[in-house]
Amino acid sequence: MSSLSSRLTEIVSDIFVQLELPVELGQVDVSDRPDLAQFQCNGAMSAARIAKKAPRQIAEDIVALLRDRVEFETVEIAGPGFINLTVTDAYLQSHLQQTIMTDRFGAPNLGQGQTIVLDYGGPNLGKAMHVGHIRTAIIGDSLRKILSYVGYKTISDVHMGDWGTPMGMILSELEIRYPNWVYFDPDFSGDYPQETPLTIKDFEELYPTASKACKADPDRHKQAQSATLDLQNKRAGYYVLWKHFTNVSVESMKENYASLDVHFDLWKGESDVHDLIAPMVDLLKEKSYALQSEGALVISVEQHNDTKEIPPLILYKKDGAVMYGTTDMATLVERMNLYHPSKIIYVADQRQHLHFEQVFRAVQKAGIVPDSTELIHAGFGTMNGTDGTPFKTREGGVMKLDDFLEMAIHKSLEKLNEVHAENDLSDKEKNDIATKIGISAIKFADLQNNRISDYIFDLDRLTSFEGKTGPYILYQAVRIKSLLKKAGDHSFKDILVSESNKEIILLLTTFPDVLEGTCRNYTPHILCDYVYSLAQNFSSFYNHCHILSEGNETVKSSHLALCKLILDQIETCMGLLGIKVPERM
Repeated sequence: MSSLSSRLTEIVSDIFVQLELPVELGQVDVSDRPDLAQFQCNGAMSAARIAKKAPRQIAEDIVALLRDRVEFETVEIAGPGFINLTVTDAYLQSHLQQTIMTDRFGAPNLGQGQTIVLDYGGPNLGKAMHVGHIRTAIIGDSLRKILSYVGYKTISDVHMGDWGTPMGMILSELEIRYPNWVYFDPDFSGDYPQETPLTIKDFEELYPTASKACKADPDRHKQAQSATLDLQNKRAGYYVLWKHFTNVSVESMKENYASLDVHFDLWKGESDVHDLIAPMVDLLKEKSYALQSEGALVISVEQHNDTKEIPPLILYKKDGAVMYGTTDMATLVERMNLYHPSKIIYVADQRQHLHFEQVFRAVQKAGIVPDSTELIHAGFGTMNGTDGTPFKTREGGVMKLDDFLEMAIHKSLEKLNEVHAENDLSDKEKNDIATKIGISAIKFADLQNNRISDYIFDLDRLTSFEGKTGPYILYQAVRIKSLLKKAGDHSFKDILVSESNKEIILLLTTFPDVLEGTCRNYTPHILCDYVYSLAQNFSSFYNHCHILSEGNETVKSSHLALCKLILDQIETCMGLLGIKVPERM
């Protein structure tokens, strides 16, 4: 299966080959001047130097071989050698029937069953999740869905921060507060309590207090570092207590992610690969990659062609504790051994780019990851409030994730009431619809921006049923559902191409290209742009075309079939973005 522009590229590329010109110059794209033509090929311009002819003369040779083809209504030359192409209605309809009106709308099988590991989430144990966890979860889960749709086997890992200094801060804080707990008695030899002494509410106060104390007092920080090292050496009481608050934290995380409808295949953390670190480092020493530097053990990752300084990656600190880079390397050892992926994608803040560059270079240098496996840092910018600074509560604090979601759902319920939702909705149904609207507002607001960019989250604007918002697209989809329900039973077979629907049909044929473009650079905003254009085009089609009142039954049936196809694509696109469409609003 392929897009219409891809099929036309095959036709035009054959002509370039016949003229002994490079095949790649036959690329056909959707025209940027739809008032002149549907498609365009600019290859004659690049071919001029190769053929040592004027671009227009080359274009004339190409056009002479294209004009008699049954696929084209018109083939014309514009300017110095641009080739404009418009297909016949019959060819457009044939392509629509054969490709777009299939289960997957002509989606390309890019993955061919290859495995991709996606690392997104990254929350720390012992901390309540907050709005800072939004972007990695939303972007990562959408990429997982999109890559699965185009044929990859995807494995998603939340990869929690559960083994570093924050754990030592919490353990040492608890030991200061509760020195008589058996967990802190080095001579205790009995059975430790099976029930956890902590709740997630305790952590909301515990970690910030411990972190503040460690920043203010160097001795207190050393105590936390010592506790971290003891934990990593699996000191019995520390390890059992850590297991307790691991269970509490993970249960809370799962609730938060479920409310976002974000899911993971693996719930692993840094601790899961701890036992792989020592043998990995021993191997690095044997190969003379791991070297002593100022008391620490490091691996150099600089390269001869670097234009900026790339510091070495620290494997062990002076006190023997491991760093994030060390556990990330060991995690790659495990992932390569277990899954043999063709790609590993890390969805993380763009400000961590240097860290990932160091890790990627280190594992490739050491032969842990072969050159055939692509390592990708899909970085992202920050979500800011209307004041242009990172999104916070009105009091200036970091907003908890569940509070943020509740705020969005409440605002969506207000908007739903403003537009006079269907009167027969029960409170339960209205709340369910408001939840879907709120989630759509959050996710679409995030994904419609190029992930690398910062963006402003304006809750009032982004929950609107107008403009480029998730709720606007949901409204158009529900509008189609209502239309089809009123129409009753239909077989939805043939779609007749006409001047009234040609624009939206041409748009529908670009879906495979949209998916390919989205996957090429792991940028869901391309899919967002497409589904928004689809919703806009449907609204225009709906406003300018009789559908239910159409007297000609053949035309009416065609209109309804087109509406059904548009709905199916909107629901598919929104599903790939992690957004559910309600039945009514």
